[in-house]
Amino acid sequence: MKIYKKNNKFLNKILKIITTIFVVYSTIVYANENIFNIISQPTIDVKSYILIDYNTGIILTEKNSNETQKPASLAKIMTSYVIGKALSKGKIHRNDIVIVSKNAWSTGNIEFNGSSLMFLKIGDHISVQNLIKGIILQSGNDACVAMAEYISGTQKNFVNLMNFYAKKIGLKNTCFKNVHGLDENGQYTSAKDIAIMGKSLIRDFPYEYSIYKEKKFTFNNISQKNRNLLLWDKTLNVDGIKTGHTENAGYNIIASAIKNNMRLIVVILGDKTEQDRKKNSKKLLNWGFETFRTINPIKKYQKIASIPVLYGKHSHIRIGIKNNVFLTIIKNQEKRIKILYHIKNNKIFAPIYRNQVLGNLTFIINNHIIGRYPLVALENIPKGNIFICLLDYIRLLLSKWIHQ
Repeated sequence: MKIYKKNNKFLNKILKIITTIFVVYSTIVYANENIFNIISQPTIDVKSYILIDYNTGIILTEKNSNETQKPASLAKIMTSYVIGKALSKGKIHRNDIVIVSKNAWSTGNIEFNGSSLMFLKIGDHISVQNLIKGIILQSGNDACVAMAEYISGTQKNFVNLMNFYAKKIGLKNTCFKNVHGLDENGQYTSAKDIAIMGKSLIRDFPYEYSIYKEKKFTFNNISQKNRNLLLWDKTLNVDGIKTGHTENAGYNIIASAIKNNMRLIVVILGDKTEQDRKKNSKKLLNWGFETFRTINPIKKYQKIASIPVLYGKHSHIRIGIKNNVFLTIIKNQEKRIKILYHIKNNKIFAPIYRNQVLGNLTFIINNHIIGRYPLVALENIPKGNIFICLLDYIRLLLSKWIHQ
């Protein structure tokens, strides 16, 4: 790609062509994991953990985050995700009534012994909405089976959906064997995959996610508290997500909190006790909020620049970014970034259509590329009349003559 630099003011003045590369110093800072290594990292004595920024996906700290572990009830996040998909497609509705089968019978299923239950009985008629709350708030393994059979006919078919969507959202080290997360051979996940699962649930099904912050749910006169103890911590604004525990998995948690428009997601797998996972997840969240912040320097469809157009009804076109740009920054490092605007071609010809990619915007710090986003046209520019085209043609000839 040839890039004109701003070294011929006369030519720029005559042809009214701005440069195709701009360097702008701004109050934006990097989100580069290598640079993050200069920060003192927290120490957590667990099998694996990860802390990410929800908006950018940047990993702030981690330990063995790609190593496979037992998911325990964190598998229910994917159960929720599949249920959310079925609701969004209109396959099921919240007011639908589900009849509990023998497979979902809480006291008649040996594998449920000693596990979290909604305490369903054979033949119970329960709404989809109540079963969803039983899964999310009571961590009911029996409720998972009831919903799986209602949506897919069998648990096996539902598990196939769980694995299908796991691959679709980019999980690399996860395989589900059941719908509730109880230990089973061949069932595994990783801290990083759990974080991606949680992020996908928040992003794709915000209503479903909003249920995770409720602190208790009562069914059949049995009231059970949400096992996520961070929901009661007044020093953190935690609004989800899920805890899990089995003898083989240890104590697991994925939690998400918001502070100053920054949302963090923490995952801990294999902690020693319920209180340890609360203490350690809180420690990671507090460290993240104290060390970093998230900024939104460029809004979607915000005008970044205007560039010249040849043969167009208008001589310039506004360019910008199609989506919001978020950056995770180290606090007090706001003045070290450069932004480069690159236009793909030396000359832009009409017609041009809205959202057409014309170049890219690159964030750079210390000569490292830390983010790149496509620059798109913010409007349509139809082809101009014959007089405009003729004038632009003359300008092109003049430009070639000057360069020769």
